[in-house]
Amino acid sequence: MQTLAILPLYKEQFEAACTFLIGWGINVSLKRIERLKYKFGKIGISLRQSKILNRQFGTLPNGNVLKGQRVVIAVDGGRTKIRINKKGRRNSKTNRHGFAGTWVEPKLLTIYVVDEQGEKIKNSEIPITNDGTYGDYKVFLQILEMNLVSLGISQAKQVLLIADGAEWIWIHIPPLLERLGCPSETYQLFDFYHVTEHLQTFADVAFNNEKERKDWFKKARKTLKKGYALTLIRQMDEFIIAASGERSKTMVTQRDYLLRAYREGRLNYAFILDKKLPIGSGAIESLIRQVVNLRMKGNSKFWLKDNAEIMLHLRCQWIAGSWDNFCASIQDLRNWHNAIASK
Repeated sequence: MQTLAILPLYKEQFEAACTFLIGWGINVSLKRIERLKYKFGKIGISLRQSKILNRQFGTLPNGNVLKGQRVVIAVDGGRTKIRINKKGRRNSKTNRHGFAGTWVEPKLLTIYVVDEQGEKIKNSEIPITNDGTYGDYKVFLQILEMNLVSLGISQAKQVLLIADGAEWIWIHIPPLLERLGCPSETYQLFDFYHVTEHLQTFADVAFNNEKERKDWFKKARKTLKKGYALTLIRQMDEFIIAASGERSKTMVTQRDYLLRAYREGRLNYAFILDKKLPIGSGAIESLIRQVVNLRMKGNSKFWLKDNAEIMLHLRCQWIAGSWDNFCASIQDLRNWHNAIASK
């Protein structure tokens, strides 16, 4: 069962899995491989849901993996086209229902630990946790809470939440961390590189001369990184005063993004760097690229939502390096069901 499950994740395509199995003398059709994959994935989703329900009922054990550790929680979203089948009669030529595709944002998370020098730790004792969902933010929060409790977030030494400026993240996740008993050294940070994208947009509008634009952007990044966000915002105000029309509106939008983050205490890059914690969300960006962009995203790819949820969850386990443990947990569940059925 584990071999059949692992092949499409490794070779990226069900066709490659079929070729592998035939080479091993296992004659199995492509359709059967697909069915096995999604059946396997459904068990994984069910196992995750049972843990969420246990958390809601207060029966999910608190882990201790994160005891005394410096923990980073990164959150972001990707884009995938979801297939929505049309109702009514089937097409007379293809004998299929038509469908419409709509872009949907899967929400992903990664939870990892860094050492005292700020380097990511990845070993069997302190694994990386990846997960995600195509559900709404409420579903995502349930998944996040379940994982944090299972890992023992309340026993962590330090916690850093890092993300872009998506409003739902900052409305809902900080209260969740507080409710879960995170340590006093819990910090929140706007991803540095997301913020600098807003600085770049501001510079593109504020300057006509390319050299001046590049010079200002370079200095602005340094100013922000050194912890002088308010100084930078005041400099931006001076440019806004001299502008008008659409240029002024664009500049105000970018300035307001920084101003909101500053007022909420989420631009403290010098402080976080001094703590030897990351200021960028490279880990979650890499996860989105490997899980979503390289496999699930594309103009010609349309996923049924349930299948997309399964594949997202499976690939998150694969990228985290926790595939063997994931397969073992599913096998344990099957053995338990078999034992119950035999009584």
